[in-house]
Amino acid sequence: MTGKLIIEHTDDGSKTLYLPGMDEHYHSVKGALTESQHIFIEMGLKARNLTDFAILEIGFGTGLNAFLSLLAAEQLQVNIRYTTLELYPLSHEIITSLHYSELVNSGDSGNFYSLHAAGWEKEQSLTPYFKIHKIKTDFTTFPLPADTFDVIYFDAFAPEKQPGMWQQSLFDKLYHTLRPGGILTTYCAKGVIRRRLQACGFTVERLPGPPGGKREILRATRQI
Repeated sequence: MTGKLIIEHTDDGSKTLYLPGMDEHYHSVKGALTESQHIFIEMGLKARNLTDFAILEIGFGTGLNAFLSLLAAEQLQVNIRYTTLELYPLSHEIITSLHYSELVNSGDSGNFYSLHAAGWEKEQSLTPYFKIHKIKTDFTTFPLPADTFDVIYFDAFAPEKQPGMWQQSLFDKLYHTLRPGGILTTYCAKGVIRRRLQACGFTVERLPGPPGGKREILRATRQI
């Protein structure tokens, strides 16, 4: 995403990025860390009772979701293969200014920076439990294999800011790339998005949002 980025503090003490050209934030101003932990780790990763995960993230962005997933893999001692699609990688200067690793887990800061230092277009093992495959691509045109992933983190910019990322055909593609029983979580609880997910065949739940943040989020499950 082009344009100057501005670093802003959020209500839980963590930082986010603001993109004036889109009038959009990378994370919730109510709490970047709180939002990611709740929506993608607690309601996504931890909702699946597996020992081996394949996770797909739409929007690598700051790397916060990936870092929290890496820490969860270590904590839970589960294996995660993490694939993330991002067209506009952030600069090293921006990444280091966010200080996510120091805020989340100062003893594991090296792995946060390793996520960003990892090469693109190839899988790389960062810990005994966590492998990452970063792909620099436009999600809207990228082909996804069928029945491959267990969890999807859908973390694109908001529908009114980036409507091309929220089309019915793309949710159909995400439905088919999930394995039966797989889930997709997103911060967006708009009725039109819920109905598009349902039209794919997902069973969709409205769940409580993160503390102090959005009232509701969505979790969509591909039926077995």
